[in-house]
Amino acid sequence: MRLSPALYNELEAAAAGHRRVALTRRGSEFVVIARRIITTPREALVGLLPMTGEEMVFPLEEIDTFNIVDR
Repeated sequence: MRLSPALYNELEAAAAGHRRVALTRRGSEFVVIARRIITTPREALVGLLPMTGEEMVFPLEEIDTFNIVDR
């Protein structure tokens, strides 16, 4: 997914506010609590899986779609 500046800003705001984000990656859907955006070695969203407490890293170029659940 190629993020426009507006979509990138939405994702950054979700991470700053620890909001829930529903995203799809390679056909699988995840609902995570956005924690932060990292840039090393490539830009990625770090999200917390509420059911397990596990942090997952989602490289931005691998995200097919996303939606901020609780705005």
